[in-house]
Amino acid sequence: MGNNKLPNPFKEAVNLYLIVIALLVIGLAYYNLLLGLFGIWGLIALIFYNWYTDRNRMRKWRKYVENLSKSIDSAARYAVFNLPVPLVVVDFEGKINWYNSKFTDLIGEKSITGKTFESLVPTFSLEDIESGEQKERVKVGDRYFNVYANIVGLDGDDPHDLVTMLYWFDTTEYSTLLTQYEDERNVVALVNVDNYEDVMNETKEEKIPFVTSEIDKKLNVWATRMNALIKRYQKDKYIAIFEAKYLDNLEAKRFSILDDIREIDAGNKIPVTLSIGIGVNGKTPASLEEDANACLELALGRGGDQVVVRKGSTFAFYGGKTKAVEKRNRVKARVIAHGFKSIIEESTRVIIMGHRSPDMDSFGSAIGVYRIVLNQGREAFIVLNEITEAIQNVYNTFKDKDLYRFISSAEAESMLDENTLIVVVDTHKPSLTECPDILQKTDRIVLIDHHRRSTEFIENAVLKYLEPYASSTSELITELFQYLETRSKIEKEEADALLAGITVDTKNFSLKTGVRTFDAAAYLRRQGADTIRVRQLFQDDLETLIEKANIVTTAVRYRETIAISTSDVVSESIRLIAAQAADDLLNIRGINASFVIAKEKDGTVFVSGRSLGDINVQVILEALGGGGHLEVAGAQFPDGSIEAVHEQLIHSIDEYFTEGI
Repeated sequence: MGNNKLPNPFKEAVNLYLIVIALLVIGLAYYNLLLGLFGIWGLIALIFYNWYTDRNRMRKWRKYVENLSKSIDSAARYAVFNLPVPLVVVDFEGKINWYNSKFTDLIGEKSITGKTFESLVPTFSLEDIESGEQKERVKVGDRYFNVYANIVGLDGDDPHDLVTMLYWFDTTEYSTLLTQYEDERNVVALVNVDNYEDVMNETKEEKIPFVTSEIDKKLNVWATRMNALIKRYQKDKYIAIFEAKYLDNLEAKRFSILDDIREIDAGNKIPVTLSIGIGVNGKTPASLEEDANACLELALGRGGDQVVVRKGSTFAFYGGKTKAVEKRNRVKARVIAHGFKSIIEESTRVIIMGHRSPDMDSFGSAIGVYRIVLNQGREAFIVLNEITEAIQNVYNTFKDKDLYRFISSAEAESMLDENTLIVVVDTHKPSLTECPDILQKTDRIVLIDHHRRSTEFIENAVLKYLEPYASSTSELITELFQYLETRSKIEKEEADALLAGITVDTKNFSLKTGVRTFDAAAYLRRQGADTIRVRQLFQDDLETLIEKANIVTTAVRYRETIAISTSDVVSESIRLIAAQAADDLLNIRGINASFVIAKEKDGTVFVSGRSLGDINVQVILEALGGGGHLEVAGAQFPDGSIEAVHEQLIHSIDEYFTEGI
């Protein structure tokens, strides 16, 4: 403290007084020299006295401050040593420099100086906390603590010369109460028997009571294990309420109730399947029921036979690995057709769009809707930003005809007004549409799609026709034609496009093909569709065939029944080539699923997955951020590499089979 100057609150005022006296003495000497000399000697005496008293005062003040500092330091040291909470001081390298007795009582060891902090408290990392921050619910033994950190710099310029002081506040009682609250929160589950009507229709009348009894019995046993309340409020619908602590166990067992119900054999010819929607974090019973209902709709939209759990804004999916049983009915198609017609009649123009990088189904269904709109006497436009190799041939049959108007996204946005209707086909994800921005500017939207519903969804549509049991969107559009009016005009080229869309998504009517698929194809055939012309739409050039053959020949088996191939070919049509190669790999004996990984010119890595039905490629690729159907799915990675995506795919396949055991 030798060089430090302590401020004197009197010094400035005294100096001012001396200056005033000096001026008066000078004035006095001017008029009387003798009196002036006496005044000067008096002024000198005052200055000396002021200096002496000021110095003495400062010495006393400094001594007082020093004594006060010592008292504070002593009190601070005493407070630190006797702090009623655990305290530990850790250096820059994570080694313990100092601790109090409360901390050793907490750790259960006596001599810990020099030991690394994280070896003593492995549940806590110093990297997770900064000065002034607090880390909550750190578990040590059977107790919980909130840890408050304070980083202090020691003397010196070395940035490493820092210590971290950690204060531990016991919150075990609060944490126990919080855990109890979390465990005892209500969870609402809505249970739906997916195919109740179909099962009962295919079961002999005398066996029906046994089937329904088995369903009730298994669900009640399931509920009893969780101390749950379960009630049936419709013949095929149940509601269950249970405590949240049982949810982790249900998830760990992958909701085995799905398998238990599917194994019911009481005279039914069709396996019984369930869909369950579970709401977890709702603050009120009404919000829990709303979340559970949204999850149930999502489960049904994805094909049923699965559980969807909503925790906050995230969704978890369980099950859904079996092939969905078709349960569409013509009544719904008729109702949708009449509703669609009314909405078109209320519009001045209709803008139709499918997904980016359109395929034959997306283009064919858009052409089908285009014709429906023209038949209702309204203007129609198709948003098409890119002509992919997959639709090049079919697009060439329409591009030179004045009847068909293709526009860009920018043109679509400029046309939008309050009387414009947007029809989205073959996708329900806003981000995948040709013009996502336009969906935010209107709520006059009609959605028609056949893909299993994902968490990203066009929620503001006034009419939704989502049928995951259909083979293709082109099939759905074809059915709408049959119910709109008795004389629906359709050109043969339009019929060809719709039939081509069905052909692509069913792999020449070999996958996901039901009775209604053939009915739709027969209708299109009667409207002038020609199978030879459709076949010509799929013709490839020699280079494409060679590239596809190279992908097939470099494929390797994985887990005996899966074929995986990678391609580094840079081509405008690489997506089409990869998809066709994945289809061809299924022709290999013993292969039930195939995956092809390739890269587009812009660097986007993508995966095309195909299956014969025994392996759900949608579940596998959904774990990578993709989606699709049980037999056809895909995923893409804008910033990935083929090698990294291959590793992720292998990991997802392994998880799929591990969870299925």
